[in-house]
Amino acid sequence: MMGYDRAITMFSPDGRLLQVEYAKKTVRLGNSAIGMVCKDGILLVTDKRIVDKLVIPEAVEKIWQLDDHIISTAAGILSDARVLVERAQIKAQQHKVTYDSPIDTLSVVKDMCSLKQICTQSGGLRPFGVSLLVAGIDEEGKKLFETDPTGVYYQFKATAIGEGEVEIDEILHKEYKDHLTVEEGLALAVRALKKVLNNKLTADRLDTAYILEGDVKMQKFSREKIKKLLKEK
Repeated sequence: MMGYDRAITMFSPDGRLLQVEYAKKTVRLGNSAIGMVCKDGILLVTDKRIVDKLVIPEAVEKIWQLDDHIISTAAGILSDARVLVERAQIKAQQHKVTYDSPIDTLSVVKDMCSLKQICTQSGGLRPFGVSLLVAGIDEEGKKLFETDPTGVYYQFKATAIGEGEVEIDEILHKEYKDHLTVEEGLALAVRALKKVLNNKLTADRLDTAYILEGDVKMQKFSREKIKKLLKEK
């Protein structure tokens, strides 16, 4: 494979874009993040991965609000994620000003993925080294999407990205049910993360956000609620 990873536009003899595959590896090294569509809303849970005790946990933000009804989190290079998040926020604002209605979740995802795809076939660029989970509630209902560095997106009921994504997905396949409430989904996500992170998980490391049907705005669970699930004192 020597030489075929020098440029993003160069295919290897077996039809692979190696720079894109390296970007996917970067995502798998990123912080764990879980998204779920629940009976009463949507939920995102992510590990802040705080490794320095001098860092202020509240200052670390891993879940972003794209619009009142859309939230997102990421795994991989978070500075890359910030560029995509800010682009999505602007697109949501422009849509509201232009059409006097909130943007649908899929349009936000497609715009993100269009930029990601351009970076896989343009010389002098590198792929975005980040995957995002985008969750929203629009006129068509509750939706959860995952985007990868190639610009491909998929819609899920529940999924995970980042560190331990394979193990977490196995847990979700076994335990996720359509009738789970947001609170039950949080308990499942915490159990999965605790298992994958070998009990190193603390309330300070978790960032959570959810949107309920009928009350379309981002909310966060309290630290006391998470401590109770983790059985911390």
